[in-house]
Amino acid sequence: MNSFSEVFESVKAYCIEVGKVNEVALKTWIASLEPVEIDGKNAVFKVQSEFQKTIVITNYDDILKEALKAVLGFEVDIVINVVSITSNPKVLTDDELEEKHAELEKSYEFAEYDYTFDTFIEGRSNEFALAACKAVAKNCGADYNPLFIYGPSGLGKTHLITAIANEVRKNRPSYNVVYVTSEVFGSELISAINNKGISDFHEKYRNADLLLIDDIQFFANKERMQEEFFHTFYKLHSEGKQIVITSDKPPKELVTLEERLRTRFEGGLIADISAPDFETRIAIIKRKAELLDLTIPSEVAEFMANRLKSNIRQLEGAVKKLKALNHLAGSPPSISMAQSVIRDILTDDQPIPITVEKIISEVSTVYGVSPDDIRSNKRSSQISNARKVAIYVVREITQMPLASIGTEFGGRDHSTIVYAVNNVANGLKKDANLNTLVSDLIKNIKDKNKA
Repeated sequence: MNSFSEVFESVKAYCIEVGKVNEVALKTWIASLEPVEIDGKNAVFKVQSEFQKTIVITNYDDILKEALKAVLGFEVDIVINVVSITSNPKVLTDDELEEKHAELEKSYEFAEYDYTFDTFIEGRSNEFALAACKAVAKNCGADYNPLFIYGPSGLGKTHLITAIANEVRKNRPSYNVVYVTSEVFGSELISAINNKGISDFHEKYRNADLLLIDDIQFFANKERMQEEFFHTFYKLHSEGKQIVITSDKPPKELVTLEERLRTRFEGGLIADISAPDFETRIAIIKRKAELLDLTIPSEVAEFMANRLKSNIRQLEGAVKKLKALNHLAGSPPSISMAQSVIRDILTDDQPIPITVEKIISEVSTVYGVSPDDIRSNKRSSQISNARKVAIYVVREITQMPLASIGTEFGGRDHSTIVYAVNNVANGLKKDANLNTLVSDLIKNIKDKNKA
């Protein structure tokens, strides 16, 4: 072998052959290493980010050393240098972003944080529920028993009751803490009945010092589960043991549960969690980004918070995907990246955002220029007009901050974007042909997005 590049090809083949690295992980993390040289006892590589370096060193250092020894015949150490990322990163097309998403979904599970009170973001939508959970964790079985927390999926109910469990385990290690979902409770009950282990089932649940049941609504229409839970509830409550329950509805709306259960739920403290307000959503985005060592520009965070309004899980998932694209694309988070991420996350009842890339592509077709021409500094009349119209349409459709639009159009400053928007707006009042063209552009872009 005449070059380190050839050696590295054999190294990658070895990793697959021995079965210690799957193809997706190889493509995502190892193949993205750039071989530099064999310097004495060091195999030197380049990467584009500290994040990528950390992933490779943490997860693949041993297999790379093993593979290099097998190929070279002697041991080497892995040295990874981080090179500077270009100040003018390539703007990815929608197809390229989709490809990056596919890689992400199959490769690496990004860091989750522990469910504790410290990592829970407090806002007006959840402050009462948070205070109640902290009080229960501090003094189990005292004032708020049972504690019933309800609200739509994805707003933090599981986080809160898991935080209670973690706090009690930390401060009272002797406590018998039992946390389960209603589905697990049901499956364990069925198994106990089938295997004649009902006494063990009772032993587990009826001797808890703290019992936490997540998603109690799934007890609906399951008579034996409700019967068992009622007796478990009665025993624990009569002994002053703490019970915490979550549901997607308040007790009075759980009409498929037995009346005797609903009345006992209502006898404790009921706390609701609603959708987070804008400020809380921003705080959640920034906290998740901080935990993932990701710097999100304020305009990007605001863009995401304005479009993902009802679900904390969506916000956290969006930040995780943004982190992945940040690494895989080798460029900092942008509005365009955020649009692509949000498009994958939004549910059917939420409008799918139209990306800047799609708008520029449509305008370039109408004006007979290329998308690169529109983003460039070329000043021909045709390109200049197309650029101004594209800027105007982006502003009209996305309501993106002007500074962010400037970034999307080759790093143009705020005053340039203002001029372009105003120039087209004034032109629409005076030029009927321009008015028709822009109106048709906007309609076509929106219609294609619905298709």
